[in-house]
Amino acid sequence: MNKTAKINFEKISLPNSGTIVLFTTKSNKLSDLAKELDTNNNKFITKAIKAADFKSAKSSILEIISPTITDPKSANYDRVILVGLGENKDLTKVDWRHLGGTICGHLLSKNIESATLITETEEDAELIANLGFGLTLRQYKFDKYKTSKAKDDAEKESELQKVSIQSSDASAAKKHFTSNLSPIQHGVFAARDLVNEPANILGPNEYAKRIKALSSLGLEIKILSDKELKAEKMHALLGVGEGSRQGSYLAIMQWKGGPKSEKPVAIVGKGVTFDTGGISIKGAGGMEDMKGDMGGSATVVGLMQTLAKRKAKVNAIGVVGLVENMPDGQATRPGDILTSKSGQTIEVINTDAEGRLVLADALWYTQEKFSPKYMINLATLTGAIMVALGKEYAGLFSNDDELADMLVASGKDTGEQVWRMPLGEIGSSYDKLINSTFADMKNTGGRWGGAITAAQFLQRYVNETPWAHIDIAGVAMASNKSPISQSWGSGYGVDLLNNWISENFEK
Repeated sequence: MNKTAKINFEKISLPNSGTIVLFTTKSNKLSDLAKELDTNNNKFITKAIKAADFKSAKSSILEIISPTITDPKSANYDRVILVGLGENKDLTKVDWRHLGGTICGHLLSKNIESATLITETEEDAELIANLGFGLTLRQYKFDKYKTSKAKDDAEKESELQKVSIQSSDASAAKKHFTSNLSPIQHGVFAARDLVNEPANILGPNEYAKRIKALSSLGLEIKILSDKELKAEKMHALLGVGEGSRQGSYLAIMQWKGGPKSEKPVAIVGKGVTFDTGGISIKGAGGMEDMKGDMGGSATVVGLMQTLAKRKAKVNAIGVVGLVENMPDGQATRPGDILTSKSGQTIEVINTDAEGRLVLADALWYTQEKFSPKYMINLATLTGAIMVALGKEYAGLFSNDDELADMLVASGKDTGEQVWRMPLGEIGSSYDKLINSTFADMKNTGGRWGGAITAAQFLQRYVNETPWAHIDIAGVAMASNKSPISQSWGSGYGVDLLNNWISENFEK
């Protein structure tokens, strides 16, 4: 478990010592306390701003080390750090999170163990709480397999121990941080941990054990292993794991926080703990990244933990298919035909298009067993989505405009953005690309529109259920660094879906 600094929320009161962080706007307008400190001490802040030609652009930083204080009885600071707010117009919660992450990165780089942030703004208390949230998210690191000898100087830095955030409504900020944001942080960290784990540690067997242990949070857990999967006729999912020495599993997590009569929302995740490509083996270059091919399942697990920790007033189902795709004498071959749980047959053209086989059975099981009002699946499904969208957006495919609109809005609100992609109806020109000569469908549709044909495949397993598929291949692993995440595994989707649930089903 990552150790993070203790975040305190306090009323505004200029401390006498240590490191303080003050905020300035683009016009270099100082807050009242900063102005008083500056005026009483020979304009040291104003002089530093002028000397550095500091413009107070958003997230810019100016550090004044051991400033000269003419009245040492009133204050004796190690550092005064100025952070720019830009125009300070309509800063969103994502802006405040990124400010927190930027400040945290600076504090860590300077080996500062404690600091006081003074936010003399008119901002809502919930926005100030997000400043602390960003500080916390930035502190994540995954170094459990590094010995002290292997760590470089940057990794031997002092731990940030304590951050005090001062604001006009500290109690409200603290309440929002503790009740709503801290559970999200735990879920995000859990998802990052899972994605970052090597496949020799986190194979399907170990993954199933870790999920089973989540019953301690109040989640109802059910694990279907090979025997139960065969009884359920999930031969598409089982076909992916045939070449592995490890078992294959379907893990079901239930959170019952809403009325018994209320239909649940269901989230389904691809959990391929390592993907060699199977018989259609991948090239060696970059194959080590395929330990993260279970990123969709990690999001589901992190989300379910978040819902449980904050006692969400919703009924939610999390379902993940856990398999390892390996080449072996027993492995599924190109040209093999599998019968899915739905009864539909699948010609396997490429064993490296395995995630959709896992999801086909998982989606069918979920809709058949729980009749959800909405069903969303997440998967690191295609490289094609990165060709289309890069690593800034996840690809969104949906058979329901209302659901798609909700997810787009949630993406904008959290900064975990999605971009809606085309999806044809069953029988459309896109859909016909996966028709097979020998079976009901094939698992690839050719070179063009690869992310779309993968979504078309999944759509054949959702019937009339309002459903969305989110392809997170570009954002879940080896993702772009940001002020709130320096991790290889980003934990993408936990915040997005938690927000979607809280805004649409708990208000």
